[in-house]
This record gives sequence, structure tokens and C-alpha cells, in this order.
Amino acid sequence: MDQIIRSTTFDKKDYKEHPLSKAEFEKCTFKTCDFSGSDLSEIIFWECAFNSCNLSLATLVKTSFRDVMFKDCKMLGLRFENCNKFGLAFTFDNCSLNHSSFYQGKLKKTTFKSCQLQEVDFAQCDLSGAVFENCDLTAATFDNTILEKADLRTSINYSIDPEMNKIKKAKFSLTAISGLLDRYDIEIDEAS
Repeated sequence: MDQIIRSTTFDKKDYKEHPLSKAEFEKCTFKTCDFSGSDLSEIIFWECAFNSCNLSLATLVKTSFRDVMFKDCKMLGLRFENCNKFGLAFTFDNCSLNHSSFYQGKLKKTTFKSCQLQEVDFAQCDLSGAVFENCDLTAATFDNTILEKADLRTSINYSIDPEMNKIKKAKFSLTAISGLLDRYDIEIDEAS
């Protein structure tokens, strides 16, 4: 990849009609851009910010996200497991990631703040030290997932089997602790 684009702001661009060029984007900002269904394969994003963008169903084969911030983005059905694993690091703030997959991802210390994570696949991920702040994890998959020192105290609707996942020193709230007991099919009376 020969082209490097630095410190540029892209505002209200439609990349469905005119695909983003295969380049390395460094410290760029994308505002209100539509990447839905577009091919972002082999593009490198380094210290970039995506604000109020739609990336739903974009193709991410060998896409590099290195220290990338997503804020207020719609990101439905993304396959992050297809990304370039080298330097993979991102933060999500108020994003909708429903039906996306991070399968086998190394996501240590990743922050998900106020995100919709319904039916997201976290199977076999390393989420050590990850923070799930005010997230909805309805029907999210945690299977052989490392959640050691992860913080889920303010998140809701998760179902995590302690026997199938590593949760040592993870933080949970008392009000949502039932999400750790789902496999036992027991009723917990909060009034007692």
C-alpha cells in the first residue's frame, strides 16, 4: 500500500457509491460517513476516529484498526475476526454492534461504553481487563471466553457460564449476578 493519508477529516461521504481508496489512514476523522455494505478490506486505520458513521455489513478482510475510536456508530453484522490481528485495538462509545462477531479476537482492555451488543459473538475471545460500561448484552455468546479482570458491573442481560469461561477477578453487580447462573435454571427472588 503506497498511499498514506494523514490528519484529514472526511465529512458526510457516501462510500457505498464511491468506495474508499485502498490506503493507510493515519489520525483521520470520519464524520457521518456511510460505509454500509462497502469493502474496507486491507485498508489500514491508525489512530482514526469514526463519529456517527454507518459501517453495517462492511467487509473487513485484513482490515487494520489500530487505536481506533468509534463513537455513535451503527455497526451491525460486522465480522471483526476477519481483521488484521496485528495491533488490533479499538474503543466503542454509544455504538450499535448487534449481530457482529469478534470470534477468537484478542481484545484485552477494550472499552465498550453504552453499546448495544445484542447477539454478538465473543466466543473464544480474550477480553481480559475489558470494560463493558452500560451495555446491553442480550443473547451475546460467551463460550471459552477469557473475562479475567473484565468489568461488567453496569451492563445488563448477559448470560455467562462460569464453568465454560474464565472469569477470575471479573467484576459484576449484585443486581445482574443472575446472568452467571442461567445454566442452572433457578429462580432468584430479589425481594428476599
